Amino acid sequence: MTDDLTGRESALLATPPQALEAALQQALGRLSEDLRFTVFLVLEVGMSHAEAGEALGVSEKTVSWQMHEVRERLRDLDGDEESAASDDLTSLESALRATSLWAPEAVRERVISEALAAFDRYHQGMGSGARHTEEAPKRAASWIRRLVMPMSRPSFAFAGSAAVLVVAGIVSHQVLITPRPPPPAPAGVESPDRTGTVSSDEFRRLARRPAEAADAGIAKAPQRLADSGPDRPDLPLGREEAAALEHRVRAESEEGLYVSRERGRDRFTSFDPNPVKVVADEPVSTFSIDVDTAAYGYMRASLNRGLLPEKDAVRIEELINYFPYGYAPPRTPDTPFATRVSLMPAPWNDASRLMHIGIKGYLPERRAAPRANLVFLIDTSGSMDAPNKLPLLIGSFKLLLDALAPEDRVAIVVYAGSAGVVLPPTRAAERTSILASLEGLQAGGSTAGAEGIRQAYRLAREHWRGDGVNRVILATDGDFNVGLSSPDELESYIARQRASGVFLSVLGFGMGNYNDALMQRLAQHGNGAAAYIDTLSEARKVLVEESASTLFPIAKDVKVQVEFNPAAISEYRLIGYETRMLAREDFRNDKVDAGEIGAGHAVTALYEVTPAGSGAEQVAPLRYRRGEGAKDAEAGADFDGELAFVKIRYKLPEADASTLITRPVTPADGHESVAAAPPDTRFAAAVAGFGQLLRGGRYTGGYGYDEVIALAQGARGEDPFGYRAEFVGLVRLARSLASAE
Repeated sequence: MTDDLTGRESALLATPPQALEAALQQALGRLSEDLRFTVFLVLEVGMSHAEAGEALGVSEKTVSWQMHEVRERLRDLDGDEESAASDDLTSLESALRATSLWAPEAVRERVISEALAAFDRYHQGMGSGARHTEEAPKRAASWIRRLVMPMSRPSFAFAGSAAVLVVAGIVSHQVLITPRPPPPAPAGVESPDRTGTVSSDEFRRLARRPAEAADAGIAKAPQRLADSGPDRPDLPLGREEAAALEHRVRAESEEGLYVSRERGRDRFTSFDPNPVKVVADEPVSTFSIDVDTAAYGYMRASLNRGLLPEKDAVRIEELINYFPYGYAPPRTPDTPFATRVSLMPAPWNDASRLMHIGIKGYLPERRAAPRANLVFLIDTSGSMDAPNKLPLLIGSFKLLLDALAPEDRVAIVVYAGSAGVVLPPTRAAERTSILASLEGLQAGGSTAGAEGIRQAYRLAREHWRGDGVNRVILATDGDFNVGLSSPDELESYIARQRASGVFLSVLGFGMGNYNDALMQRLAQHGNGAAAYIDTLSEARKVLVEESASTLFPIAKDVKVQVEFNPAAISEYRLIGYETRMLAREDFRNDKVDAGEIGAGHAVTALYEVTPAGSGAEQVAPLRYRRGEGAKDAEAGADFDGELAFVKIRYKLPEADASTLITRPVTPADGHESVAAAPPDTRFAAAVAGFGQLLRGGRYTGGYGYDEVIALAQGARGEDPFGYRAEFVGLVRLARSLASAE
């Protein structure tokens, strides 16, 4: 049988186990949890795409598409170097083959038997409604289990546990396995991707087939997809069907998307995109700044599950503001932020221009940062009983501890059927006590969120820091169903607490019953930001890398107002900020709440404007308003050279009166071509184009995903954390999903 091995596989068989595991860990660590399941079942267990689809409860097309995504992800992480991506995937494939298909028969049979027993117990537990709470026993090769964390959906919960059992036994070739039933899905949550339940007999057939093939000396070749697009040269896979697989996936689009579009009970605020405004009718645009990033995190999680996000989940300003930008900061803290403006041709409309407004907050030195009084308000209700909810939440707060100073204080309040204080205010230096409190949390019960909010605010007030930051950080899926749960009542209560100086930030977790609409409203009324945490990497971005902007406000009630000169601009359209629009008179009214900016934060806004006299206006002129329009243009001519006038109002964190900053926009701020514009302006435009496409592309004409990719690739600039490279990968993923609709 070893005569059939390639040179690479023979070398791998001679590799020490520790080195082989390290190589596998490095390759698998590049993939999301969803993709790891598919990789294991196809490459490691040896299932065909159809068999893996049955085992996972999804269609064969979903599995084919996911294997395509494995190749795309590895390529993106290597900066589009074909050879590097090919080597990574080939190494992964060969390592898995070398360690699995020739494993001893006794080992295979033992592992498969344990997986089948776990599968049977799982379905028995589903029938009785029992909930498993015991901890997982420790196993050898535990790094595999850490890499492949079970999903919350029932089919993925069983498949993840079975795959872990198979791989743990096969890679080690001798492993002590303690059977444990896989965790059931949270009560009342239906798996959105299920296409049917796999019976025990079916699973036995699927699980044993790879072993039978190995016994017969047949080394099943893993299936991989080759993207046949013009910017994706085929990889030399040495397999005739490889290049045809994606074509078949695309050709069968009449059967619908690869996976169900059902999203359970996720809730979003419905809104229409901002319309084109005629300057002669409405020369002034007013909005509150928005530093939330939750929409980007949810969009990424949706795409990684094979779903295009629903339109109302896409708030374009949150996609744009997810990224750090290199705007010049203010030189002194006297003015908390600096403003820059640039113009360039709109990528999707040669006749219009994009006006880019960038705001950069002042970032104090680390030692000058105020001390923090934080209360972690954690949802431990039954709806949080999923790996991408409470366990991820606990891991996220552990990361936050690394960003705190020893003298900062942390308290923990939890809520489920009732609310309680798990940890009184404790110095961050007492890390052991805080970690023990976090690790002891368990999910169960209904969601008495309002009572938890009351207790959290009470603790924050009792341990108030007059010279520091006082903030409640709410971590939840937003499923409030017990107590004071009317949105209006909650908002009124949080607004009153905001007036006392205690701010509220919101971290969202999970899918299936994610209440984005409520969480957005709570964060806005609490003078805080809302973020969506789908991975530990995102938790590190929000709570560690951007901890200063997340925790320490430098200005509140920040409003932007732009007045367009009718002599220079005939039409405009604000891209995004639909849920943050304000009335013109609200700009000067200090009683009207608006968004806050944290230390070092960057905020971006984009307007698409039509130059006066260009003939490219989208709104036809009125027959009986010509005289009045001419008067407006004549008045604007008095400010020859000005295209618009930008005004920003803000309050310092402890102030009640606002301060005004103004800046004219002139032709000197413009760039003749897209290529001549700064990289930050071009990249923000690419993200705006992508967001508009996800929402249907009403104003983008023939502009498509390929154009977004090209624009973003050329504007990546310095990308130390890989956020922009990841964005390009997500656009490619959305392109594949959209082509199958």
